[in-house]
Amino acid sequence: MPWLELALTLRAEQQPRVEEALDDLGALSITLRDADAETPDEQAIFEPGVGELPLWPTITLDALFEAGTDRRGLVEALGELLPWLEPDQLAFRDIADEDWERAWMDQFKPMPFGRRLWIYPWNIEPPGGEDLVVVRLDPGLAFGSGTHPTTALCLEWLDGLDLAGKRVTDYGCGSGILAIAALKLGAASATGVDNDPQALIATGDNAERNGVADRLEVFLPGAEPKAPADVFVANILAGPLAELAPTFAAACKGGAPFAISGILAGQQDELLARYAEWFDDLRVDTREDWVRISGHRRA
Repeated sequence: MPWLELALTLRAEQQPRVEEALDDLGALSITLRDADAETPDEQAIFEPGVGELPLWPTITLDALFEAGTDRRGLVEALGELLPWLEPDQLAFRDIADEDWERAWMDQFKPMPFGRRLWIYPWNIEPPGGEDLVVVRLDPGLAFGSGTHPTTALCLEWLDGLDLAGKRVTDYGCGSGILAIAALKLGAASATGVDNDPQALIATGDNAERNGVADRLEVFLPGAEPKAPADVFVANILAGPLAELAPTFAAACKGGAPFAISGILAGQQDELLARYAEWFDDLRVDTREDWVRISGHRRA
C-alpha cells in the first residue's frame, strides 16, 4: 500500500500547533528532523515527548497520510487551521510501503546502554551471549525507542543498578522501554504509569513481545497501586516533575534509588531544590542539552 507524505518546514516554536492540526486532519504518523541537516534522514527523532520542543531552530515535520488523500483539500484545510503557512513551506511526495518500513528500520539501529543493556529492533537478530541483556522493540513505534537523550540517560542508570528481586515504577512509561529494561535486568515486577491510553497499549504490546507481560502492569495516573516501589524512574517534563514531587516521594520506599529526566539544561536547579525535601544523594548527569537527576528516597 503506498502512502502520501507531507513535509512542512517551520520554526521550532510552531511545531506543537502544526502537529495538532495534522492530527486533526488524520495524519497517521509524524516525524521531526533538522531542516538544516545535510541529508533528509540526518538527525531524525521519533520521540520528542508530549509538550517538548525539538532542539533545532528550524524543523521539517513529515506527516504520513493514506494514499489517495486529497492534496488540495489538505492544503485548504491547513490554510484554515494555520493561516500563516506559506505554499513554499509544504511539499508532497508519494512513497511505497516498503520504502516507509525501510526508513524506520534504517533509523533504528542496535544501541548499547551501560555495561550490559542493548535495545534491538525486531528486524535485527542480536548475537548470543549470557552477559547481553536485550530489549526488542518494533522499529515502527514513534516514541520510546531509546534514541532520545533522556531515555538513554534513564536506561544507563537502570543498567548500573542491582535490580534483582526489586519492584520498579516507570512513571510516564511511553513505549514501556524503561520498565521492560528493568525487568530484563532482573527486577521482579514493574508498574508503568502514563496519561496516554495509547502508551499503555504500546507498553503492554512491547512487554508481550519481550516475554515479561506477566510481570508488568500499566495504569493511568491515580489508578496505580499505592505500595511504594523499590526503584522509581520518571521520564517526563520539568513542569510535571516539579508538581509531582510529593507524589513521587510517596511512591518510593525509604532508601529507594530514583531518577527523573526530561529536564533541559538550566532547569535542574529548581528541581534539585524541590526534591531535596524528600531525597538524598542528589546528583546531575547530562547528555547533549538534557539532564537526569538521581538519588535516594530519604529513609
